[in-house]
Amino acid sequence: MQIAAQDVGRLSRILAGCAGVAVAVFGALDLLTTSAALTSSPAAALLAAGLALSLLAPARPAPALRLAAALLAGLAAVLGAAALTRHPAAGVATLLTGLALLGIDLRVRRPGRQSRFRVADPLLAGAAIIALVALVPRMFAPTFPDGGGPDSVMSPYHAGALFTLALGAILARPEAGPLRTTAVAGAGTRIRHTLPAAIAVPVVAALISALAVRTGISRPAAAISTGAILAALAVLALIAFLIRSLEGADRRHRELVAELREGREFADTLLQSMNEAVLVLDANHRVIDVNRRWRDLTGHSEPTGLDPAPLPPPGTGDWLVRHADGTDIPVLATMAPIPDAEGQPRAYVATYVDITDRQRAADELRERAGELERGNERLREANLRLEAALAFKNDLTSMLTHDVAQPISSIASLAELLNADWAELDEDVRHELVTKIDKNTRRLIRMMNDLQLLFRLDTGTVTARRTPVPLREVVTAVTAELDCAADVALEIDDDLAALADRQHVWHVVRNLLGNALRYGEPPLRIGATRTGESIELVVEDGGPGVPAELVPQLFGRFVRGAGLGLFIVRHLVEANRGSVRYERAEPRGARLVVTLEAAR
Repeated sequence: MQIAAQDVGRLSRILAGCAGVAVAVFGALDLLTTSAALTSSPAAALLAAGLALSLLAPARPAPALRLAAALLAGLAAVLGAAALTRHPAAGVATLLTGLALLGIDLRVRRPGRQSRFRVADPLLAGAAIIALVALVPRMFAPTFPDGGGPDSVMSPYHAGALFTLALGAILARPEAGPLRTTAVAGAGTRIRHTLPAAIAVPVVAALISALAVRTGISRPAAAISTGAILAALAVLALIAFLIRSLEGADRRHRELVAELREGREFADTLLQSMNEAVLVLDANHRVIDVNRRWRDLTGHSEPTGLDPAPLPPPGTGDWLVRHADGTDIPVLATMAPIPDAEGQPRAYVATYVDITDRQRAADELRERAGELERGNERLREANLRLEAALAFKNDLTSMLTHDVAQPISSIASLAELLNADWAELDEDVRHELVTKIDKNTRRLIRMMNDLQLLFRLDTGTVTARRTPVPLREVVTAVTAELDCAADVALEIDDDLAALADRQHVWHVVRNLLGNALRYGEPPLRIGATRTGESIELVVEDGGPGVPAELVPQLFGRFVRGAGLGLFIVRHLVEANRGSVRYERAEPRGARLVVTLEAAR
């Protein structure tokens, strides 16, 4: 069937091309045999129109051929208009044919319909009707005596050429116009199919009448009457057929309307019974219809024609719908287009599912998860404090076992020796032993004071009362107490003062100097310099320095080889808004640098 359709289409276009060539040849011969002006005779218009039809006959003419055909068709229309004064019927017919060829592929959409209307169809029909009006009277000429007959509106040759041109233009596009077979069935299709028969009946009747007169079967009046009766009967049959077709179309129309009404009622019932809120919009996002659930969700009664604001984006996702009372309702929204036959959106459907309960449950779950996380955080902090307390306990136990037990053991041994051998010991020996007991006792007292200060630092109860503190005066007092003034070189100006707690500065200097005396080697030096708004206090010794692996934990608690002193130093300095750091001295030794705010 497809091959047959292609062959018929090819044959139709060949016939169209032949018709165009024939009309062009006729127009050229007519121009050569007549002496009329070029613009006053329809022959020139027929020549241009025939050439245009021959160029448009191929299925896909090249752009250059299409342009040449358009120019020739326009020329034919202009020449037809120019011939209106002397040949009105022929001029109108050629004008219509030229315009039809110019817009043979032009289609426009009819309002309210999806199909497209070809502009050339009514123009070609008008030209064909004018040609038939000119031809039919000439067919009755033989029925009159001596061949005389009624006058015609134009030359029969021009009429035949125009009729051939109109048929050729129709055959050039078999897939469109009256010859197309893909149109929807209906009264219009039936009329289009019966239109050739309605045109042919009067022509056949005229030919029969003329034949009857020529053979002597009937008189002229009888022949004319016979033709008229046959034409009238054909017209009546056509009218009856059309009425029957219109009645059938009307019945089918009523059936379709009933089906549409039933489908609309079903669709409306389905729309209103949906649990989801549904909003139907046109292509311009104006509301067409809503269902009951949408009215309940938004609190609006009749939104038809209103502009909804705002609309969710295409697809599915969380959205907020504004209620009439001003509250926002969380929903799961879906925005989907409804495409037309060409795939363009002709409408939109928005559906909303109320997720308030789900949102509330999710919020409660997030709140409980947050509470659980906060509880876990508190537990982690408590575990950290517990671990720190346990480490503090273990470190304190280790320190007490090692550092505190030594002076206590020494005191106990010396006291036992004095008690057992007091009478046998010389005065100098007894004095030496008592001095050692006093030294160990003082050491133990200092350790207890450091432990007490350590507990206060660990609980955060140490506060600094900052006042101007003369550094040389404090350092001199510490060296006198430790009886090491002769071994320490002081490089501090008398007017150099730091803004800090005096007692804290005393503890810092004493611990740093005591650490240098205990673990370092001479020479010992304590210096202080001012840099801008800060003062740097340096305690330096010439010993081996601190091993590299202990430097990161040097100011921590219970570092082996540093005792409690450096841990206490760091906390006291930080309580006075300062800092302390370790530097390696050159060529050897250790430098502990304390930075404090300078007094004004």
